[in-house]
Amino acid sequence: MIGFIQRLTNRTPLGWLQLSHDKARMLVALSGIAFADVLIFMQLGFQTALYDSNTRLHKHLDADIFIISPQARNLVNLSTLPRRRLYQAMDVPGVKSAEPLYVNFSDWKNPKTGKKTAILVIGFDPRQSAFNLPEVQQNLDVIKLADQVLFDRASRGDYQEVIAKVDQGGIVSTELEKRTLKIAGLFKVGASFAADGTLITSDRNFLRLFPRRKPGGISAGLVKIEPGYDVEKVATDLQNYLPKDVKVLTNEQFLAFEKDYWSKNTAIGFVFSLGTAMGFVVGVIIVYQVLATDVADHTPEYATFKAMGFRNAYLLGIVFEEAIILAIMGFIPGATISLGLYRLTRQATNLPLYMTLFRAIQVLVLTIIMCMLSGAIATRKLQAADPADIF
Repeated sequence: MIGFIQRLTNRTPLGWLQLSHDKARMLVALSGIAFADVLIFMQLGFQTALYDSNTRLHKHLDADIFIISPQARNLVNLSTLPRRRLYQAMDVPGVKSAEPLYVNFSDWKNPKTGKKTAILVIGFDPRQSAFNLPEVQQNLDVIKLADQVLFDRASRGDYQEVIAKVDQGGIVSTELEKRTLKIAGLFKVGASFAADGTLITSDRNFLRLFPRRKPGGISAGLVKIEPGYDVEKVATDLQNYLPKDVKVLTNEQFLAFEKDYWSKNTAIGFVFSLGTAMGFVVGVIIVYQVLATDVADHTPEYATFKAMGFRNAYLLGIVFEEAIILAIMGFIPGATISLGLYRLTRQATNLPLYMTLFRAIQVLVLTIIMCMLSGAIATRKLQAADPADIF
């Protein structure tokens, strides 16, 4: 290893010398790589934000096991199941409680602007909180009152004045389903790709808002188990005991159920994956054009190396050296620009778009592969050529 490092440090950096000789060409290459990296960063960021934003509400539901309808597609489209299944679930050993959850997607009127926007409305029995959010637990008595709701302060839209007024102890009135509501408290979860925000209220208020929904038709069942019982075993026992008109999921399976919907059953997941692939292809094409031009301009020099007995691996090493230099130097501005775009997008949409160390390493590796692949393609003709033919 020490000998290899010494040979590497004593080696003439031909790749760097060739790149730095034509600074304009190198800047064009770096700009292209940075652009490709920004595309990849944004697509991966949006894809992760898609999954995270649509599952963060799930993570705040206070349950060990979820009972849903087999026709359910995701949290916004849960369909309904009979409430009596919860009473039957109590017969299974290990089940501590089974509470109903009501979910409906609707439009509501922004209290400030008066414009309608998409909102997710969730109702539950306030005698036992369905959420592990402290703000919700502190306001359980509030939502017992008629037409009182809690509003997500991290919703997408212009709600600064509304939030400030509620924080000061005031009550804001608005309209949903032709019914006047009062925002009496706040909590924080965040917007998603499916909804601009969330309202939480009692099951009775929920049924007043949506009179067509019957109390016996719930969206999901929230099951808690007794201490000492295995969640997986209780979930299996519930699935075997209950009729086939329900599906039983553990907490992890419920999260995977939501992610699978967005990745496999909608076009959004495919679009983001395609965008990542397109960014990679764009980078390969740009780097290939630069390296191919560089190889063509230095063909006599490469021919001299071959005539002197240097193998194709040495020539390929020079191009790979250029590729790695371009990858690292192009990655830095690409990552920097992406950080700014992440912040801008997060402020504009309230989506959880953050740079992570894993994603940075992932894109850096993709960039190196992208540049080395371009280098290998750029030198394929040179490797097969005869020095005499080149001269």
